[in-house]
Amino acid sequence: MAAAVEMDGSIMEGGGQILRVTAALSCINGASIRIHKIRAGRSTPGLRPQHLSGLELVRDICCGNLEGGTVGSTEVTLIPGKIKAGKHTADPQTAGSVGLLLQVSLPCALYADGPSELCLKGGTNADMAPQIDYTIKVFKPIVEKFGVHFDCDLRMRGYYPKGGGEVVAKVNPVSELSPVTMTERGTITKIYGRSFVAGVLPYKLAKDMATTATRVIRREIKDLYINIQTLQEKDMACGSGNGIIIIAESSTGCIFAGSALGKKGVYADKVGFEAAEMLLRNIRHNGCVDEFLQDQLILFMALANGTSRIRTGPVTLHTQTAIHVAEQLTQAKFTVTKAEDENASNDTYIIECQGVGVTNPHF
Repeated sequence: MAAAVEMDGSIMEGGGQILRVTAALSCINGASIRIHKIRAGRSTPGLRPQHLSGLELVRDICCGNLEGGTVGSTEVTLIPGKIKAGKHTADPQTAGSVGLLLQVSLPCALYADGPSELCLKGGTNADMAPQIDYTIKVFKPIVEKFGVHFDCDLRMRGYYPKGGGEVVAKVNPVSELSPVTMTERGTITKIYGRSFVAGVLPYKLAKDMATTATRVIRREIKDLYINIQTLQEKDMACGSGNGIIIIAESSTGCIFAGSALGKKGVYADKVGFEAAEMLLRNIRHNGCVDEFLQDQLILFMALANGTSRIRTGPVTLHTQTAIHVAEQLTQAKFTVTKAEDENASNDTYIIECQGVGVTNPHF
């Protein structure tokens, strides 16, 4: 058996993202990987329940072995086997992000020998992670340009601290992924969103978040109708929470989002303001993806058969980390250059990748 590839989990972003990209690529390439110094710089170092749950999910999908898989562990080894289709479940039993569980498992399921059903539990609208609404409304349509096809059934929303949310993703395998070019931003044609309260929180919070967000966006974008739905969630929610996500679409099919979640002691209008500012910031740089989609596309660019080019705003540390890991574990080659055309701002970049064209052995 070949020696495991070593990966330092403390470099660059130094958190869960290194684990996710590394584990997914290990599974897809069938190459053993040893990750050490996991989350070394974090206030609680080592694996948290949601990270462990993601690694166990990958292990199950590829019929592999996971060594060092305990909460708090700072070193794990993943020895992958064959990727198998079927039903796989992950449940960290916390409000760990369902969106991040999908991030690590979806790429693996693409290379299975048939359709997969991923039953993912935890927080659907959790802090420091993509809300499930983002995954469905922004990530899904863009990643489908690579030839990915999956359905996402949101069965129950779950909030901090209990979790209890549930999403079932049905994933079809691919023979290979196609490269994607997104270099024309076009004009913003549509802005819409969802402002919600769940559990014991008053409906007025949803209205306040939406009103403030709409007002902030109007200052900058005057000629578009801004359609933010306000909702009180009753049966579809486990626990209490409030939050907002606002989405903008462009004439060329680019999709951007700004979002925020309420916290104890934070006024609703501040939450609305934060989401609106985030959306505007991601529209101003004239890129084709927002700062959160950037790093999520790196893996797909690396695996695709051919050259992908994506226009972005400032390149995030998460994206730099994903590029570093992808280049270490595959033969993909990335370049990041400043965009110099007339629409470019000071902060517009082009990420280009010569993908390796990983093919599914089952096709």
